[in-house]
Amino acid sequence: MKLTMCCPTLFGLEGIVADELRFGGKLSAVRAENGRVIFEGDENTLAWANLNLRCAERVLIRLGAFPARSFDELFEGVRALPWEQFIPEDGAFPVKGHSLDSALHSIPDCQKIVKKAVVERLHAAYGLSWFAETGARYQIQFAIMHDMAEIYLDTSGAGLHKRGYRANANAAPLRETLAAAMVKLARWRGREPLLDPFCGSGTIAIEAALLAQRRAPGLLRTFDAEKWPCIGAAVWQQARESALDLADGSARFDIVGSDIDPQCVQLSIENARKAGVSGTVFFECADAAKRDYSGQGVLFANPPYGERLLDVQTAEKLYAAFGRAVGDSPKRQYILSSDAMFERCYGKKADKRRKLYNGMLKCDLYMYFKHSPRPSAKGS
Repeated sequence: MKLTMCCPTLFGLEGIVADELRFGGKLSAVRAENGRVIFEGDENTLAWANLNLRCAERVLIRLGAFPARSFDELFEGVRALPWEQFIPEDGAFPVKGHSLDSALHSIPDCQKIVKKAVVERLHAAYGLSWFAETGARYQIQFAIMHDMAEIYLDTSGAGLHKRGYRANANAAPLRETLAAAMVKLARWRGREPLLDPFCGSGTIAIEAALLAQRRAPGLLRTFDAEKWPCIGAAVWQQARESALDLADGSARFDIVGSDIDPQCVQLSIENARKAGVSGTVFFECADAAKRDYSGQGVLFANPPYGERLLDVQTAEKLYAAFGRAVGDSPKRQYILSSDAMFERCYGKKADKRRKLYNGMLKCDLYMYFKHSPRPSAKGS
């Protein structure tokens, strides 16, 4: 079955996801766009993408696109799509979506029209006047932008950032897909020691361990499309077996996470255990502004932004103390912050910056790797 698929991404991660598909999935028809990546494949590609993509938010089947300047156009466009190829008689098909800069701006009304059109198409296919929707879920999504509608089926269910190891998190968790992207941007593969001195719930360290051990991030969870007869259980079984064959759970790496909060440390330990990487990740209680950074290879950090955990002034004082403690010890440093004053507080200008989003919060990834000396503080 030939499918056109779409992976929504956090802004700034489109190129990384495209590379995952090209090199990991060995796909050629891959196109990165603003906030998403479009690609083509079959049901095996769909299963592989759900299980193995580290930085995508979900995997959608793109069923069609058409003008939708009126409710009649929306209805006819949706009804023309081959819903019966995917949704069986007992399938549940809820509808959600969004509209931007379009004549059809009422989301509830659009949902009703899309639902009605799908029901009419399935009525013609199955001869049923009423659908109980007691079976597997086939989440329908619509996106209407500038009077053009795109219609999707969500194969993932819960977002792909929900790996299955982090049932609980600290107050301001870093999304798993963004943590994995940070590690990928640093091209870390386990050859150097890794330290995260603001580990929170352990996400960066755990994602680094999963990457280094070649563990597919989706192995601990299920996906909506695993229950779809049109895909088939054998497809998913083969995809899972292939992912397990690739993983090397016995490989050990020097990965350390620390946090000033003992509860965060305990939470990180538990999450690493659930993820199956507790044998290669070590967590300890330590103050990031006072710990020893000598001998560290790569430093990753997601310090408090002053948005949720600390006020801005306190956060900036922390950045300054953190910068003094770090000095120039780690060979490479990758620090995520939404504070425009971060470099000034940290005491060193980044060699490179990359704009990223932690959910809807705009951040910069400050990258240090040229080993330029940190300026001396005035009056010292």
